Amino acid sequence: MELFRKKSVDFALEMSKGSQLRRELGAWDLTLLGIGAIIGTGIFVLTGLGSLTAGPALTLSFIIAGLACLFAGLTYAEFASIVPVSGSAYTYSYVTIGEFMAWIIGWDLILEYLLAVSSVSVGWSGYFADLVMGLGIQIPQSLLMTPIEGGIMNLPAFLIVLLITLLVSIGVKESKWVNNLIVALKLLVVVLFILVGFFYVKPDNWTPFMPFGFEGVFQAAAVIFFAFLGFDAVSTAAEETRNPQKDLPKGILWSLAICTILYVVTTMVMTGLVEYKLFAGHEKSPVAFAISVTGQDWLRGLVSVGATVGMLTVMLVMLYGQVRIGYSMSRDGLLPKVFSKVNIKTRTPFINTWIFGLVAACLGGFVSLKELSELVNLGTLAAFVLVSICVMILRKTQPDLPRSFRTPLVPLVPILAILFCGFLMIKLPGTSWMRFLIWLLVGLIIYFVYGYRNSELNKKK
Repeated sequence: MELFRKKSVDFALEMSKGSQLRRELGAWDLTLLGIGAIIGTGIFVLTGLGSLTAGPALTLSFIIAGLACLFAGLTYAEFASIVPVSGSAYTYSYVTIGEFMAWIIGWDLILEYLLAVSSVSVGWSGYFADLVMGLGIQIPQSLLMTPIEGGIMNLPAFLIVLLITLLVSIGVKESKWVNNLIVALKLLVVVLFILVGFFYVKPDNWTPFMPFGFEGVFQAAAVIFFAFLGFDAVSTAAEETRNPQKDLPKGILWSLAICTILYVVTTMVMTGLVEYKLFAGHEKSPVAFAISVTGQDWLRGLVSVGATVGMLTVMLVMLYGQVRIGYSMSRDGLLPKVFSKVNIKTRTPFINTWIFGLVAACLGGFVSLKELSELVNLGTLAAFVLVSICVMILRKTQPDLPRSFRTPLVPLVPILAILFCGFLMIKLPGTSWMRFLIWLLVGLIIYFVYGYRNSELNKKK
């Protein structure tokens, strides 16, 4: 039963009071943090891959994925108001169903955020190559392709992660201002794409609307679910938020609502501009390709710039979330203390940031986008399912806990989150499941060799 020892909510809050992290974020900052993470590779890259699977019905795929995230987001919002502590789903599981399951979900989240950073770096590389080509600079294909794809390495993807790692390691205040500025720019680009592209839409391109049937829609939803990653990263900022009980739920739900609306409208315009089949060969920069048919070259250039700059914030927020997960697990004794060591000058987990940053850079440089994105989705969906289960359990076991936000219609909403997320998990390829299980096996070995004995709860008994 020691495997299921729980951290009390009071103990979790007490540990967070000793945090050396700087409280810099408000509700608006958190919303922009969420948008910064969500609007990026999903809208500028994965829309191309998704259209080849779902056709014009990609809009339905985004709605399905958005609903799964909405239901999960409502459960995250309640937990964020109860346990405003860094760690996200890892911490929520720890106080609800115990250490063993918390370790599994924490290890799962490490996979999610690591691969999210590296996946986005690959998508960013494609837009960056297009952008500099317009300036007369040709990057050799061997330096844009992984060894699996016949190249040497994706050098731009590798280097950009190192740059993001440097920024995250400097401090949350600096990261916040960079994120807010870039989010404003990419929202402007997305809105301009919608407004200009609307006048060039050809309704004939929406026919047939569902060329691959519902199966194609569901498969696309499972892949482009990656587009919604980020709202859960907001919850990792709990110990750097000025009023976390109130502001964290706002940041999670506001960012998710804004981005879902933008995704649905953008995909409608994009598939109306270009027949879905033509996105083959343009998967890495589908939005720029779609706007090219309008002849508005100024906007194509702006889209490329917006995508290139905009994806920086996705990597920034995902790496930020990754580091805070590692920080929380280390503080609980489940990972070595080096991961929770805070630099006195920058007030950030400096060494932790560079460890994860270097790993993510190597993954982006040597692994393909498709393999990365599928594995990220599986890990994230598993986390969403577990948090939804935990909300129902905590409502029964500790109904009197103060909740500044309550998930509506419990248990209906958590059950819907479990069903939607579970369905999307089933639609992912078997190879993704195999790699996911291997990752979990490695995690179990680490837990029983190191984490179980060094756990702070083990030391307390």
